[in-house]
Amino acid sequence: MTAPTDQPRDVRDEDRFDEARLDAFLKRELDGLEGAPRIQQFPGGASNLTYLIRYGQRELVLRRPPAGAKAKSAHDMLREARVIAAIRPHFPFAPAILASCSDPDVIGCDFFVMERLPGVILRRELPAKLGLDETGLRQLCTGFIDRLIELHRVDTSQPDIAALGKGEGYVARQVAGWSERWRRALTEGADPHEDVLAWLAEHQPPGEAALCVIHNDYRFDNVVLDPADPLAITGVLDWEMATLGDPLMDLGGSLAYWVQADDDPVFQSFRRQPTHAAGMLTRREVIDYYGEHSGRNVDNFGFYEVFGLFRLMVIIQQIYYRFALGQTSNPQFAGFGDAARYLGQRCRRLIRPAGA
Repeated sequence: MTAPTDQPRDVRDEDRFDEARLDAFLKRELDGLEGAPRIQQFPGGASNLTYLIRYGQRELVLRRPPAGAKAKSAHDMLREARVIAAIRPHFPFAPAILASCSDPDVIGCDFFVMERLPGVILRRELPAKLGLDETGLRQLCTGFIDRLIELHRVDTSQPDIAALGKGEGYVARQVAGWSERWRRALTEGADPHEDVLAWLAEHQPPGEAALCVIHNDYRFDNVVLDPADPLAITGVLDWEMATLGDPLMDLGGSLAYWVQADDDPVFQSFRRQPTHAAGMLTRREVIDYYGEHSGRNVDNFGFYEVFGLFRLMVIIQQIYYRFALGQTSNPQFAGFGDAARYLGQRCRRLIRPAGA
């Protein structure tokens, strides 16, 4: 059965830009574009924005930062384009980059354009038309992890790949960097969670489990499934935070979004992918499967799980900070301050059994 593909919507008012200037830029950069473009926006994503641009039957995808974004390191579109271009020859599930632009006179910010990878992208609920039973969902889940393991096996000795990150010291840089970002994003009345920051600093491993290409935002809503065969992953999207780093940090980041069926109602409200469905692996099963099939030791995974939740807490708080400053009016962000506070409490619940 063919499943429905991910569909765009009309562009939100706050996310509009000068379409005529974009049209002129694209026609200078790409051959064969005719007529006026039809521009729509994909609904997913609370950080960078993604648009579908149609010229007749040809479909392009544009990625840009949100309005009001100030931290270039968190929304570096040109870097993301370079990363994708470097990874694609070694990991063919990355999309092809077609053009990038640093001229603010075009749409007011840096952006890049890539090929569209048509297919099914899983959101909060599992589409019934996928036709997957519990066995099929388990196979989909293990295939999802297998693709991550495949990325982690890319040869990092190749010059284009070696240039993607700083190498050793990744874990320490992440703990220090995300702690600093957290402190800068605090809003009035926010819990500073200094105990969580201190625990991460004290319990971080002395080095990396390995240095691999890591995606750093690997979730079901960042992979593309073949509409005719939803067990087949045909593309991986959103490479903004990809780098060379610790693969267990990558897995921990994925698990921060992995809401399972027996989680509390508040965490259930966070769910943006159907990991609760019968047949999906639990977080513990994901860790064990990854360890068995990657050959990596996952016996002491507690730090990576807490760090993944902490990093998500910071991301959510950064978005709420922009909302509190009036840099975005998207009403879905109004509750992000409470969401960050909850994730901090979730970190504490994981920390306390560890004796902290």
